[in-house]
Amino acid sequence: MRDKRRIAMNIAESEAPYEITAKTCGSREKGRKVIYSFVESFHNLSKDKKDIIISEIHACERLKKYARDELDRQVIEAELTDLKLALDLLT
Repeated sequence: MRDKRRIAMNIAESEAPYEITAKTCGSREKGRKVIYSFVESFHNLSKDKKDIIISEIHACERLKKYARDELDRQVIEAELTDLKLALDLLT
C-alpha cells in the first residue's frame, strides 16, 4: 500500500551563495581586465565599500581556480593585489 502523506519542503534561504561574480574580458591587444556582477541579493543596499571589496576578493579567488591561460592568471593576480591594497587602505 502506498503512503499518501505529502512531503512539504521549506526553503530556508533563497539567496545565491555568492554576492559577486567575477570574470575576465577583453582581448590581448586591447588588454584584459576583471569585471564584476552583483548576484541578486536582498542586502545589496546595505553593503559598504569594505564589504564589496571583500566580496570582490572572494570572487577573484574563485575565478583564479578556473583561469584558462597565463595571461588570465596574471590579470587576476594583479586585480587581487589592487583589491587587497584598497582593503588595507580602508581599514
